[in-house]
Amino acid sequence: MAEQNTPSGTGAPAPHPVPHAVGGTHAAPPVPQAEPHPDRWGRVDGEGNVYVRTTDGERAVGVWQAGSPEEGLLHFARRFDDLRTEVELLETRLSAGSGDPKQSLHSATHLRDGLADAAVVGDLAALRARADHVVAHAERSLANAKQEREQARTAAVGQKQALAEEAEKIAAESTQWKVAGDRLRAILDEWKTIKGVDRKTDDELWKRFSKAREGFNRRRGSHFAELDKQRAAAKSRKEELIAEAEAISGSTDWGTTAGRYKDLMAEWKAAGRAPKDSDDALWQRFRAAQDVFFAHRSEAFSERDAEFAGNATQKEELLGEAEKIDPAANLDAAKAQLRRIQERWDEIGKVPRERIRDLDGRLKAVQDKVRSAEESKWRRSDPEAQARAAQFRERVEQFESQAEKARAAGDERRAKQAEEQAAQWREWMAAAEQAVADR
Repeated sequence: MAEQNTPSGTGAPAPHPVPHAVGGTHAAPPVPQAEPHPDRWGRVDGEGNVYVRTTDGERAVGVWQAGSPEEGLLHFARRFDDLRTEVELLETRLSAGSGDPKQSLHSATHLRDGLADAAVVGDLAALRARADHVVAHAERSLANAKQEREQARTAAVGQKQALAEEAEKIAAESTQWKVAGDRLRAILDEWKTIKGVDRKTDDELWKRFSKAREGFNRRRGSHFAELDKQRAAAKSRKEELIAEAEAISGSTDWGTTAGRYKDLMAEWKAAGRAPKDSDDALWQRFRAAQDVFFAHRSEAFSERDAEFAGNATQKEELLGEAEKIDPAANLDAAKAQLRRIQERWDEIGKVPRERIRDLDGRLKAVQDKVRSAEESKWRRSDPEAQARAAQFRERVEQFESQAEKARAAGDERRAKQAEEQAAQWREWMAAAEQAVADR
């Protein structure tokens, strides 16, 4: 079947090279580039047979009868570009760590092995070298994955061994009963999350950890037999803390006093438990002093919140004006109006915390709309984009002229061919003109 000349997309017809990525310290061979003149790598004979030049000589890759030999070569060169892009995509994914090494190895091997029969025109030797590099990269990645699994197992053994050693040290030395007990519970939780240790090693390490925990619990039990002697001192300390909490409960220095209450709470906890029959009553007195202060602070904050709510209402009114700004009608007037609104916005002041994102976001949307209009105005004057559209328009006119001359000469085949080319260039012209308009 004859190949058809159907360039895709709405950009320039010439293919574009794709940058290559090189992973690790293994240097990749150069990326074969798209040829602006693919006759370097192939040819089309007088009968439309297409050949590619390889290190082993010429090889037929297809037949082209839909246009000029140059168009045929470009068509097969684009196919070469597609293969080159596949190789580069595999390499990029491997280098970024986002590709499956096993699948990448399969795909790269399949692509490389298919180059001998590929219906493309391009530097096949360079592409094969690049595919070989991707295959080697995938093989290294597979080997690394296996090594990582082994390293993970070794690391898991090391983690549990370190936890067992830490538990043994705690059991032998620590007198910080609560902290040490919490840490042993945390070690147990962490222990359960560690996977990948073989059963024999895991059982041996668990026995060490369990023995250490049991030894700690026995020593802690002996300690708490003496704890009652300390609870009388804890009661005295808590009474001192209550006296200070009650003394500062009428303060209006909100920040400093709230910070001091936080410190008092920490000191309360550090003091330990008083005798059981008095500890709850002490806590109620301490908490009551805090409640007095925080109730007064809440009332003061309510007044502040009312002020902030009023500010939010004013800013909503400003947003009503701002969101009516139409930069498309008059950009300079829109910018001036936005500046005035921004000045008034800053003068209004703070709003409730939960309204900040919504209100600022709406104002930012207006700012973005004005900025976008300003940027669009500049882009519409971009001479490079306009020149590109003009070039496409000129090619359309050239092919239309060729069609008219061919039809006048009675050559209907050439006239139809020229019209088809004019139609293709007209699509590209329309896309280029639309790109300028969209800016």
